[in-house]
Amino acid sequence: MAATLRERALRLLARREHTRAELKRKLAPHASEEDDLETLLDSLEGEGWLSEARYVEQLLASRGGRYGSLRIARELEEKGVAGPLAEAALREARRLDEAGCRAVWAKKFGRLPRTRAEQAQQVRFLQSRGFSLEVIGRILKGTAGDE
Repeated sequence: MAATLRERALRLLARREHTRAELKRKLAPHASEEDDLETLLDSLEGEGWLSEARYVEQLLASRGGRYGSLRIARELEEKGVAGPLAEAALREARRLDEAGCRAVWAKKFGRLPRTRAEQAQQVRFLQSRGFSLEVIGRILKGTAGDE
């Protein structure tokens, strides 16, 4: 027996938080009409099952210390989160960038680079984690947190 669109949505939401755009994309192949899908999404939001604020909160909690604000910004954009909610999340992510970058750097490398090749390796790794060159530069110069 085929599951209804609402049952599919609730199963997806039971596993983890989704954004409206992400849930719409996943449910679209199973919807008979676009209007049905929009009505369902409105209903789920109204009932509290679907919340972009919770999604953003969960994203920051799970990625905040290990990834930088640039990576978090890209993930929010990919998932369709925009506006004041995304701006607030990015402010919080930027606030945590330096401490997160220092923790990731210390766990992976633990010492300042001795050669240009080591420095390039460390910079590339930290950039791949979404940290800005400004923050990376402060960490690698050993000046972060000394102010």
